[in-house]
Amino acid sequence: MSLKSWFGVLASLLAVLVVAPVLNLMVPPDSVFHMSDFAVLLIGKIMCYAICALAMDLIWGYTGILSLGHGLFFALGGYAMGMYLMRQIGRDGQYQSDMPDFMVFLNWKEFPWHWAGSDSFLFQAAMVVLVPGLLAFIFGYFAFRSRIKGVYFSIITQAMTFAAMLLFFRNETGFGGNNGFTDFKRILGITITTPQMKMFLFVLTGLTLIGFFVFARWLIASKFGRVLQAIRDAEGRVMFTGYDPLRYKLTIWVISAVMCGIAGALYVPQVGIINPSEMSPAASIEMAIWAAVGGRATLIGPIVGAFFVNGAKSWFTQAFPEFWLYFLGALFIAVTLFLPQGIIGLVRKFTGHKDGEKA
Repeated sequence: MSLKSWFGVLASLLAVLVVAPVLNLMVPPDSVFHMSDFAVLLIGKIMCYAICALAMDLIWGYTGILSLGHGLFFALGGYAMGMYLMRQIGRDGQYQSDMPDFMVFLNWKEFPWHWAGSDSFLFQAAMVVLVPGLLAFIFGYFAFRSRIKGVYFSIITQAMTFAAMLLFFRNETGFGGNNGFTDFKRILGITITTPQMKMFLFVLTGLTLIGFFVFARWLIASKFGRVLQAIRDAEGRVMFTGYDPLRYKLTIWVISAVMCGIAGALYVPQVGIINPSEMSPAASIEMAIWAAVGGRATLIGPIVGAFFVNGAKSWFTQAFPEFWLYFLGALFIAVTLFLPQGIIGLVRKFTGHKDGEKA
């Protein structure tokens, strides 16, 4: 990475590790410099979204594969963490049972088989990575092997996440049905609602986002990353030179899915709920919008796009809730027609930064 990029990474680390904790935990609430708990929650949530946007840039911006199903991987990671958090509630639930309230309400006498090991943090942390990664590997292997591309690939990814959403809405699957998981109490035996725990999760999310950004920079600058871009621009020529696109596309597809799964696991304890709506096609489409608005194939652009779109969403849904979807649609159309390089492209245009230069 360039010196400018390293400076940005160090500045981000300083903001996450020092500035935010001090402003939230040490500055008095009546001070103009105090960072409220609401701001901590909002920024922490958007950083989870930014990880998904970064994953979308790797698969779409650099490999040319538009996925409209990455919301599924995000939700699977969230459900894996949510299962552990539900077990941590213990007898503090409404029915004072060792089983989650929704299972007691449905008159279940024992946990389903897929809840085995859900009381172990390490086991569920592994599931956060393995479940989205394994599903992505199986789906990607057959899709890429069949050479499904373009809009057809986008459609089947959207169909996949829609089918999963309908499955998770069913009570008999053991995932809480329409309501999903909520009312979390503890994580690793520590109360989840304390300001210190909220800030810890905020810092952990920030460090994860920065770590994934540095990893993505390294990956794209490597030979592997250059092959990905070659596949995006001319897959036939890549095959002619002796490379196997299947291996490269499948690898980056699984990496991006795992990134979304980890983002979902960080999202759930901060927001306090996970339900099938996170698997809706609209959620996956929004990920593509974040990447497009910020600027594809830039890495920093999708992160900027996630903050810009979700920051606007937070304001619009409070000030003009009935107009938010119209604004989002108009924004995507405007970017597509007038800003094909997104916000970062516009900034580069005014600063004289050329596309071929390293950011």
